[in-house]
Amino acid sequence: MIQAIDHIGIAVRDLEASITLYKTLFQIDTMHREQVVEFGVDIASFSLNGVRIELTAPLHADTPIGKFLDKRGEGIHHVAFRTDTIGEDLQRLANNDIRLINTEPQNGAHDMLVAFLHPSSTGGVLMELCSEKP
Repeated sequence: MIQAIDHIGIAVRDLEASITLYKTLFQIDTMHREQVVEFGVDIASFSLNGVRIELTAPLHADTPIGKFLDKRGEGIHHVAFRTDTIGEDLQRLANNDIRLINTEPQNGAHDMLVAFLHPSSTGGVLMELCSEKP
């Protein structure tokens, strides 16, 4: 069951400059850093009252984030929702004509399983489902 917002993904061109900006904006000292090679991203994240903010930069231009930046520029990329039944949720959504980018959960950041829903089926918003690995 989908339970809460897990994180907000923000596409950035320069991760180091964005880290400096967000540390200043939110008066934080450290961020979690991670690369997810499968998605071609370099990530820095921090938590605000239980909602993670995830700054996401492309490892190279030919990635979904790289293409997003070329087309739309920096800004909110996706909203991620936490679930404890990701497989069941994907099946339920597919049965209700929600277009899935990932029909099966993939390995994502923070040691989570993730799957994306296509914005053509979700009112123009790229949505991600994420779940702790069993």
